[in-house]
Amino acid sequence: MDIKEVKFDCKYFRGDIPCKPNKLRGKKCTCDEYIQVSHRILIVKLGALGDVIRSTALLVRYRKMYPNAHITWITHSPDILPHDGSIDVIAKFEYKSILPLFSQEFDIAINLDKDVEACTLLSQVKAKQKYGFTRKDNHLVGTNAAADRKIVTGLFDDESKANTKSYPQEIFEICELDFQKEEPVLNVNSTLVKKWEVLKEKAQDKKIVGLNTGCGPRWNTRLWPNEYWIELIRQLQKAGYYPVALGGEAEDARNKSFAQETGLYYPGTYSLEEFIAITANCDLIVTAVSMMMHIAIGLKRPLVLFNNIFNRHEFEMYGRGIIVEPTSGCDDFYGNTCTREKCCMNDLPVNSVFSSIQKLV
Repeated sequence: MDIKEVKFDCKYFRGDIPCKPNKLRGKKCTCDEYIQVSHRILIVKLGALGDVIRSTALLVRYRKMYPNAHITWITHSPDILPHDGSIDVIAKFEYKSILPLFSQEFDIAINLDKDVEACTLLSQVKAKQKYGFTRKDNHLVGTNAAADRKIVTGLFDDESKANTKSYPQEIFEICELDFQKEEPVLNVNSTLVKKWEVLKEKAQDKKIVGLNTGCGPRWNTRLWPNEYWIELIRQLQKAGYYPVALGGEAEDARNKSFAQETGLYYPGTYSLEEFIAITANCDLIVTAVSMMMHIAIGLKRPLVLFNNIFNRHEFEMYGRGIIVEPTSGCDDFYGNTCTREKCCMNDLPVNSVFSSIQKLV
């Protein structure tokens, strides 16, 4: 085959290795599977993990707008992104992945991180349209008014408190799109989901309520007292639900103690991929603002969400969630230490959480 016959603009073209149609079906560039790339789109969203998840709502819109687009996503967390073909290239933020970007030209380039390295990347790549955060005159700048607004809300607490838009709405506006309740998408391993159907066997037709008992080390002000968790577990068991403790290494000791004291099931700690599969087998999730919140939303699971230190408007619940907050309010907006003698999370009653679970289930 002559190189002049090679379709370099095909969606399946890889360059260094055979394309999928050739590898799987022996097809070549004159084949009926040729799809000309309509748009090349670059998305830079490095972290945090939860923000990467909720930013995937953009994929739904861009795939609808440009079905034959070639999409590249640069991130710190490749494992969380969907591996269903909606993203053509998923790359970790490192030198060998970044260098090739400078020899390409994109139709659309988006950066949703304010980090210096992410902003510098957007400033340096070639693109017809750029959205998000970049750098100019040695500092962070937005590409439009919506991005500038997001910078301001990140710099001043009073501006952040006054915000009434959800995070997905904000990033859609930064990309000059209207948010139509597009939902995030996850990398879900169906084999592992099937494996963890053992939860349903254990529950014996009871509704499975996943209890994510931690909140990560950064914002300890979100922690609900252990004795409240124990009381909630017992209420759920008495009412005929099947509570399951969920968490990572940081919650392991706590969850083991809850299991020992109440008899609830605790599967232990697992990889992110398996953690998602376990969550997929729950009927409802209870969590503070955490990665688990984003996973539950991505899996379309009903959600009871604890909130105290954040602006409740930033959370898009897609009509499947209830936000519960301390009755006394919170004095520590985005705070990682509590200024009260008694933390406000002590003023989030167990009965409020339990009644919210009942409403959703």
